[in-house]
Amino acid sequence: MRFLDGHDALSRDLTYDDVFLVPRRSSVVSRFDVDLTSVDGSGARLPVVAANMTAVAGRRMADTLARRGALTVLPQDVAPEAVADTVAWVKSRHPVWDTPLELHADRAVADALNLLPKRAHDTVVVVDGDGRPLGTVHEADCHGVDRFSRLVDVLATDPVTLPLDTPPRAVFDALAHRPERVALGLDAEGRLAGILTALGALRAEIYRPAVDGRGRLRTAAAIGVNGDVGAKARALLKADVDVLVVDTAHGHQEKMLAALAAVRACVDEAADRTVPVVAGNVVTAEGVRDLIAAGADIVKVGVGPGAMCTTRMMTGVGRPQFAAVAECAAAARASGRHVWADGGVRHPRDVALALAAGASTVMIGSWFAGSYESPGDLMRDESGRAYKESFGMASKRAVTARLAQGGRKDTAFDRARKALFEEGISSSRMLLDPARPGVEDLLDEICAGVRSACTYTGATSLEELHTRAVLGVQSRSGYAEGAPRP
Repeated sequence: MRFLDGHDALSRDLTYDDVFLVPRRSSVVSRFDVDLTSVDGSGARLPVVAANMTAVAGRRMADTLARRGALTVLPQDVAPEAVADTVAWVKSRHPVWDTPLELHADRAVADALNLLPKRAHDTVVVVDGDGRPLGTVHEADCHGVDRFSRLVDVLATDPVTLPLDTPPRAVFDALAHRPERVALGLDAEGRLAGILTALGALRAEIYRPAVDGRGRLRTAAAIGVNGDVGAKARALLKADVDVLVVDTAHGHQEKMLAALAAVRACVDEAADRTVPVVAGNVVTAEGVRDLIAAGADIVKVGVGPGAMCTTRMMTGVGRPQFAAVAECAAAARASGRHVWADGGVRHPRDVALALAAGASTVMIGSWFAGSYESPGDLMRDESGRAYKESFGMASKRAVTARLAQGGRKDTAFDRARKALFEEGISSSRMLLDPARPGVEDLLDEICAGVRSACTYTGATSLEELHTRAVLGVQSRSGYAEGAPRP
């Protein structure tokens, strides 16, 4: 990466809005000639990670993103037993076919309506007692129907059913000239095992799933720096977590270094498999070097850029994210390690710029909170627009929940005192984009932007994007000029 006119890339603290990529002579013929595989050892096929926020990262997010090649970091506030259950569930999912929503024929229409917003495929499969499909129900089938009616009265009884080993292209072709929206994947006994829309089949041909050595979907999990960190790490390793993330808002502190060393020791003891250790957050080269010395394979970069974070306004502490990523990535590369850019992305351009600055992967939080797959319930505002609630992990809402779970040894006074300190928004409405309501829709948008950025710079890989990137610095009006206008 270099700047126009000989500018020093690290001489000014810049945000993503402050910079732009310069188009260069390119021999890349097609966007699909670009390889978006991350090379940081995490096993991700895409440079995208869902952040370990309670309002973002759950089992639906984890299996959906892993199926498309990205990773999800399960939050550290979840008990290790619950994380183990989630990891086992994710690893039991099919790497190509989507997870179906199932109900029995005697269930009410209201049950289907409550379940439909959990997945973007907009289908409930009605099954018999042995798990064999009887038909499908979509939201449109429930319009004008009494909510207490039975599903047997509204289901479509002639679904497209295919063997689970049917190639995605064949699934797409099977749906191309049929009125049915989905195909149902059946196992050898005829039981429902998966579901694919035509768009899902197309995506399965474009994306590669992130899988472990046994062909199971990969997922990551976070650990805080308090308590018995080693015991938590061992429990997560036993649960087959693929990446461990040691996470705290201020990663350049002694408690983090001690926790990271304990996690590193646990990982090194588990010599039967390789589990990368991620740690953060920091914003300086010194912080990167210290975390790497303590055992980090990947360092998370970002203090204060998140949409739900108030750290900079509360404390004045932080750093503009592009500059932080560029400096930290350079320090990590000097040690043969990598960084994840954590926070501050609002558009695909920001992801491309973080990768150009040297990040191997970009973490996304609140942007993904506004999707079907995030853990929250789907609600509607006064205008009928669909939204989900998001909140920061240092907000009063998150702190209170954390104290309720892990503060049993504290007195009521101690818990009340800790709850006074908050640096995040406790409730924010994340509207679902009607054109992109599912996280896969958002992933399509992000990957399309990054692929195009690579073609403009003449890069066929993320490493070439970083090497070939030429950037310029722009004014606020320059940024506004590039934004779409009605």
